[in-house]
Amino acid sequence: MPSQPNVSSGPAGPQAPPSRTPQAGNSHRPKVVSNFDRFWARVTEGRELSELWSQFRRDAQTGYQFYQKDFRADEPPGQPKWKQFVDKAKALMWALLEKLTPARRVLLLVGVVLLILPSGGAHFGSGHHEFEFSTFNFQFWGGLALFILLMLEIADRVVMKRDLEIARDIQSWLLPATPPLIPGLTIAFATRPANTVAGDYYDVFVRAATSPEEQKVLFAVADVAGKSIPAALLMATFQASLKTLSSTPCSLKELVAAMNRYACSNSQSGLRFTTAFLAEFDPGTREMNYINAGHNNPMVRRSSGAVERLDHGGVPIGIQQDANYDEGAITLASGDWLVIFTDGLVEAVNQFAEEYGETRLLAVLQTNAGIAPDLMLQRMIAEVNMFVGSTPQHDDITCMLIKVE
Repeated sequence: MPSQPNVSSGPAGPQAPPSRTPQAGNSHRPKVVSNFDRFWARVTEGRELSELWSQFRRDAQTGYQFYQKDFRADEPPGQPKWKQFVDKAKALMWALLEKLTPARRVLLLVGVVLLILPSGGAHFGSGHHEFEFSTFNFQFWGGLALFILLMLEIADRVVMKRDLEIARDIQSWLLPATPPLIPGLTIAFATRPANTVAGDYYDVFVRAATSPEEQKVLFAVADVAGKSIPAALLMATFQASLKTLSSTPCSLKELVAAMNRYACSNSQSGLRFTTAFLAEFDPGTREMNYINAGHNNPMVRRSSGAVERLDHGGVPIGIQQDANYDEGAITLASGDWLVIFTDGLVEAVNQFAEEYGETRLLAVLQTNAGIAPDLMLQRMIAEVNMFVGSTPQHDDITCMLIKVE
């Protein structure tokens, strides 16, 4: 911010020279304010105080829920409130300590103890000749110990954040950036991870065929059990197996069965499973075969306004090696909508622990059926954001919209 010129408002003529001290102070004030503004803008990234407070509340809720998982237990009946508070505080402290390495636990305890202890000192003399010699400042060393601990944890977080950003970039390469051009279809899709990386997967691609007449389009939306890095790794495995197996000539049912057998060999006895919806669309006949492997039932909104659910299929992929999958079939017509989504969309909760639900999603679809899929998707996400408010996102959100022209 440029400094303003000094303008005198008094009458012209000989006058006593004005004091330069206030003017000097005023001339430096804009520069000081400007430096502080730049510093504050860099610290806050331009956010308002209300935004910072909302972000702090979300972080505090997420952090408490993270630690609460380790000490959540039923409270014994009849305990006084103060005893419950003390027990929760102790459990929270242990949950915090167990997240640290043994050396850092000791450093944390030492820092807390030093902060509590009174500083040592000695007094000599009397009256105006009294001297005080400080022998040991416990608070200073306690604060220093906690500061060192904070620096160590920040270093770990920075390294982890860098690795996660690399993983996010790699994961983005596995997902299509823009919808492919399919004759007779308009497609839009979007995903929003709960963390840096996600366990949701979506894709649209043309399967290899011996002739152009046999080419079919594959729609895929999947949700790996869990979140963050473990789910992201399994999502990459799912994507690799889908692309590899779909390149061989086989039916949709054979494709899903082969993917399930492969997943079962790496699913830790069914603990790491994947819900998925896979569909094969013939652009010439507009017929679509599909298999719903334990996924949320997609919606087909007909041009008449009627809604159908696609529920033929079987158990999630990776649970039962010899699972049998039932294949459903449907014919799409001009003006129809196909909505495929993961549970993070309909199970998004607000501050009152209410779920967004499929009813609200269907209402948005019915109200805006005449617009393009990309605009429809924007309105759906906006509706979810408005419903959720400042409540932290607890699951990955993915949605694919397909409109038949």
